[in-house]
Amino acid sequence: MVKKTHGSRRRTRRKLRAKRILRVSDILQKFRIGDKVHIVINPSSKSFPHPRFHGTTGEIIETRGSAYVVLVKDGKKEKKIIAKPEHLKIVGKE
Repeated sequence: MVKKTHGSRRRTRRKLRAKRILRVSDILQKFRIGDKVHIVINPSSKSFPHPRFHGTTGEIIETRGSAYVVLVKDGKKEKKIIAKPEHLKIVGKE
């Protein structure tokens, strides 16, 4: 009997299918506190936010090292997501 995996990429076949290249410009982009951003996971990076938050929009509330803390509404709750800049896109800029 095969043991079930519980890794970070389980049940993400459709969300993480696109093989985008990790570009330096994505890593070096800067955001300000109060900016509205979309969370779009770049699967070529090793660390990424939980796939449940792929495609959600939130507001940057603080920085943590090179990452940003994004406040996202999940139903009636507000949750803080820590994401690196390669997984964030500013709203209105495609």
